Amino acid sequence: MPSAVDVVAVGHVLVDLRFLVDRFPGPDEEARILDERRGVGGSAANVAIAVRRLGHSSAVIAKVGLDSFARVAVDDLIREGVDISGIRVSPTSPTGFSVVVRDRGGRIIIYGFKGASEELEPREVDEELIGRARCMYIASLRPDTSLHIARRARELGKIVSWDPGRVLASMGLPKLSRLLENVDIVLVNRYEAKEMTGVDRYEEAAKVVAEHGPWAVVVKLGADGCYALVRNRVLRLPAYPVEKVVDTTGAGDAFAAGLLVGLVRGWSFEDSLHHASIVAALKVARLGSHAAPRKEEVMQYAEKIGVKLPTTT
Repeated sequence: MPSAVDVVAVGHVLVDLRFLVDRFPGPDEEARILDERRGVGGSAANVAIAVRRLGHSSAVIAKVGLDSFARVAVDDLIREGVDISGIRVSPTSPTGFSVVVRDRGGRIIIYGFKGASEELEPREVDEELIGRARCMYIASLRPDTSLHIARRARELGKIVSWDPGRVLASMGLPKLSRLLENVDIVLVNRYEAKEMTGVDRYEEAAKVVAEHGPWAVVVKLGADGCYALVRNRVLRLPAYPVEKVVDTTGAGDAFAAGLLVGLVRGWSFEDSLHHASIVAALKVARLGSHAAPRKEEVMQYAEKIGVKLPTTT
């Protein structure tokens, strides 16, 4: 019998093309590229890799094209030990990619092409993999497929977490209400909370989202930490310090992975949030959207800054 998977991440598997430039050029100008790197990206891939680095099993459900970019993405996932049995291949659409351009000052411009990632249909979802999951993470994926997965996972008694991303959040609550009814945990940033609800204050926006079904709503506040409404209990946590912020792309994915790993370990939601914040802090000090820290690094950093996390094996 196939073994259980701690976190199954559903969403985009892309390739990140990363460039460091001396400056951002204006129209009809040319800037010099100082460094170029490429590797797997996309929320599903980032979360799955972070979960593995934190010492737990993970898998992805996603779609890629039949091309060289797919090979880059899949090779990286295999190298990290992620279960790729849920990946589907489109014979006609290319693998999605992001062009991430960073200047010397750390400012970032991103161009995104989702490609085959957005073509994952409900009928293509590996339901056997959902059955093996302890926790589902659904991110920025088309609503019909997201709803199908959330419903099936809920029927099977899984923890269902959802990060809508900006595009889905901008659809508003009326169009997202059925999905929210089948979700346990919602993760949004300030902008997404406002877009989804039309409410300016994120504390009030979280209440509005919670009224539609989730028992936990987490608002990621970047350098201001995070705010969570968990079964009507309010939790506020700071962002933990890092010596230098190098790259904030993928920080939200690292945070999500840290939270879900804590819950899989049986920790309280508050302890899991502390863990998530530390994972995100260590991520932003590194270059690359999936440059998540390993379990030992997180525990050492927690001890260094005086955050007591539960003992884990």
